Amino acid sequence: MVELQNLPVMHGKVPLRVAKGHFATNHSHINYYIDITYEKTRISEAKASARQLVSHFINNTPVDTILCLDGTAVLGAFVAEELTKSGFLTINQHKSIYVVEPEYNANSQMIFRDNIQPMIRNKHVLILMASVTTGFTATRSIEAIGYYGGEVAGVAAIYRAVDEVSGYPVRSVYNISDIPDYESYDYRDCPYCKKGRKLDALVNSFGYSPL
Repeated sequence: MVELQNLPVMHGKVPLRVAKGHFATNHSHINYYIDITYEKTRISEAKASARQLVSHFINNTPVDTILCLDGTAVLGAFVAEELTKSGFLTINQHKSIYVVEPEYNANSQMIFRDNIQPMIRNKHVLILMASVTTGFTATRSIEAIGYYGGEVAGVAAIYRAVDEVSGYPVRSVYNISDIPDYESYDYRDCPYCKKGRKLDALVNSFGYSPL
């Protein structure tokens, strides 16, 4: 059974809900499920999260486009608003920030259709994620942006377990110091599996499915 509770540490007005247990993602096994449903779907939490997130940025880095992964489009819109209010630079002719979501092909590769590509090509693209734990998804996003002719402006998330991905620092509201016993394992080396402990749930950016 997955029992969510607020993390004891709170940054700003946005609590982080977590559950401890044995969980499987697409890339690893983890001992905490981090739930940011409200930050992604409820306006008050999304606004507060965006304000906290942008406070960690340095405004001499241009941001033209926000690439929203993990269903973070609502959050991305408020991040764009905060960046605009904070005087962040843009280099595109509209002097505005695009907020886009990726599409995936049958091989799970990130693609952008012809109408979206101009928002990536020759633009400074900020990658926005729910969480950055192994860095696998962020790395694939960085590669896709480069393939389509964009330049990575940075990586941002509500929670991060790593400080950087492919040389880019990860900005976040919460980080590994807020959950010091957070662990991520390759499924072949998972100590819970070796002890015969069953999975509590399968988890991804949409949520969790108890087993």
